Amino acid sequence: MEELVRQLIGYLRDMWRFRWWGLAMAWIVGAVGGVVIYTMPDKYESSARVFVDTQSILRPLMSGLAVQPNVDQQIAILSRTLISRPNVEKLITMADLDLGVKDAAQREALITTLSKGLQIRGTGRDNLFTLAYADVEAARAQRIVQALVSLFVESGLGGKRQDSDTARRFIEEQIKNYEQKLVDAENRLKEFRLKNMALLGDGARDYVTQIAQLNGQLAQAKLELREAENSRDAMQRQLVGEEPVLLPQTPNASNVSIPEIDGRIDALKRNLDDMMQRYTDKHPDVIGARRVIEQLEQQKLEEVEARRKAGPGQFGALNSNPVFQQMKLSLAESESRVASMRARVSEYESRLAQLESSAKMLPELEAEMTQLNRDYAVHKTNYDSLVARRESANIAVEMDNQSGIAEFRLIDPPSLPVKPSAPNRLLLMPVAGAAGLAIGLALTFLLSQLRPSFVDGRSLREVTGLPVLGTVSMLSTPERRRARLRGLFAFGGGLAGFVGAIGIATVVLNIIQG
Repeated sequence: MEELVRQLIGYLRDMWRFRWWGLAMAWIVGAVGGVVIYTMPDKYESSARVFVDTQSILRPLMSGLAVQPNVDQQIAILSRTLISRPNVEKLITMADLDLGVKDAAQREALITTLSKGLQIRGTGRDNLFTLAYADVEAARAQRIVQALVSLFVESGLGGKRQDSDTARRFIEEQIKNYEQKLVDAENRLKEFRLKNMALLGDGARDYVTQIAQLNGQLAQAKLELREAENSRDAMQRQLVGEEPVLLPQTPNASNVSIPEIDGRIDALKRNLDDMMQRYTDKHPDVIGARRVIEQLEQQKLEEVEARRKAGPGQFGALNSNPVFQQMKLSLAESESRVASMRARVSEYESRLAQLESSAKMLPELEAEMTQLNRDYAVHKTNYDSLVARRESANIAVEMDNQSGIAEFRLIDPPSLPVKPSAPNRLLLMPVAGAAGLAIGLALTFLLSQLRPSFVDGRSLREVTGLPVLGTVSMLSTPERRRARLRGLFAFGGGLAGFVGAIGIATVVLNIIQG
């Protein structure tokens, strides 16, 4: 610490040798600063206050139905981004500042000046903003602030409308895209169902259900077939011992009547007529009935031919026993039913075999069906969500058009300043004086370093590294003491005069400015 104090004292002694240079520099800097401050042009600041009311009664009422944007955040961002080049160019036109612009360079300079001079000061969450601008002409400053207020309000309202329109257009485009995706997904699902209808069923029945249903139908058809066969066999046993019915000899077999065969043929034809009203020609029951009819007709021809060869005695009158004839008809109907049930059993067995043979394809088909349903469900969910958001956006836009989410209120209109707001000469003059003193001290320090001196033998020995044999002291005489005292008074008077000149200049500038 002692070493630092010793070095500091050494620096001060060296600087004291050049004190008059420092004082002269302080006077020069102070005088130049005073002239510059005096010649600085006056600037008049015009300001306006705008309040943005974001508390609307519709916002809590429409919560959940309409989109609720963060209006406070939007206004805060607007206040920070309002001073941009496009907006400054609009402001130049609105305030008629481009009338005196002659070339592009002047316009760029004007844009730069306005961008630096425009101020938007907020008070935080109260949404109260102060718009200000300082210019050498009070009226022009007022016009600029008025244009800035208009631009602030228009940018806020226009920005909200533009955001709403952009959002609605985007949602509409997405809805159209998802409509097309839904149509494509529905078509793929429909084509897949039509292609694999036999395995997938009607949508309410899966493969296992179809197998179980076919097994049940097949078991029921086999049971009915056994019942029909048992009924037919019982009728045949009842006819044993009865007198057979023979037909008379006729030259044409088609005109010969054999009741037991003709009855069966008639019953089958009636049954065939009923089936043709419900089925097509390719239905298994229809094909089976026609095959049985052809077999019976062939059997009739063979029976007629056999009886013709047996002799005319075999042809006689029809048996007049009505019970016998009724039993013959019942037997023919039973034969027809047995043939029909056999065809049905055969068809069910064929279908069941086809389903069982397609069992290996079923997991792949079910996986593809699941994928198609999942894609359709995702597209449907997104589509419904987009439609709901579109309606919410429409309600929000209508709500904004009716009452407005944010209302701009002009609290204080742009003022026409009478007194200049800048420069603050009361502050600048003392600053200029302090700067002069600081520059003077810096000059004395620089000179002391350029022309160093040694005040004792220790510092000389430390600098040169050589031993000091001795020192010679200077004796102080009365004349030297009086000369030194006069020098101190002169330097003190010069320093006091500098401080007084700065104070007097500050008072004078204040009087002139006031």
